[in-house]
Amino acid sequence: MTALSVNVNKIAWLRNSRAGARPGVLAAARTAIAAGAHGVTVHPRPDQRHILPADVEALADLLAREYPHVEFNIEGNPAAGARDNGYPGFDRLIETARPHQATLVPDADAQLTSDHGWDLSDADRARRVAAAVARYRARGVRVSLFIDPVDAQIARAKACGADRIELYTGPYADLVERHGLQHPETRASLDAYARAARHAAALGLGVNAGHDLNLDNLGAFVAVGDIAEVSIGHALVADALDFGLSTAVRKYLEAIAAAASCAS
Repeated sequence: MTALSVNVNKIAWLRNSRAGARPGVLAAARTAIAAGAHGVTVHPRPDQRHILPADVEALADLLAREYPHVEFNIEGNPAAGARDNGYPGFDRLIETARPHQATLVPDADAQLTSDHGWDLSDADRARRVAAAVARYRARGVRVSLFIDPVDAQIARAKACGADRIELYTGPYADLVERHGLQHPETRASLDAYARAARHAAALGLGVNAGHDLNLDNLGAFVAVGDIAEVSIGHALVADALDFGLSTAVRKYLEAIAAAASCAS
């Protein structure tokens, strides 16, 4: 069944808005795990708007000590170096935390949120990405590349040495919100993701997915098959305002399970 990794960025963002300790990132991770989450995701950005380097260290320690079966996934741009504000650089975060998975994204420093996958058609960029993949894999870290559902880019991700890709699902989610699940444009988008997932699997790549997945669109997406893991944060934390965090996590797990049941 598709694994659920809960992104706790928004917990840290809320905490940072008051420069205090609540809500606690570790407490949120514990709650999500107790509710059945298979993993915890963070995306520490250079401007430190939410997850801080200290959070990365504390989560790595918590999961290693108490939840060794729970995956730790760190997202970020491998080109992000150290900053004067205390951000140590993405390489350093991976080296010290040694997560189970590093998901590499092509985000700029000031980008509001991830909104496109890697364009690996540029040979120099592909070489830099491949070098980062090799660095992290040498440290025992599985590497996933954030990719649009484009066969050529998926093949280039494989050539860069990635273990997995993470399909950027923002365009699909936007179509569901605007038109619903049954609209021809939505169904065509979903078909494109299904083809991309099959293509990646045929190349030997694991397939993750994420961005704007929620309770309205998750089940249909997972049902395309070949999806090893979804990473969900913003929508899940927003739903936690209505249901509580434990119940929100369980609802997402139930949506995944229902999709798997329909597909079998």
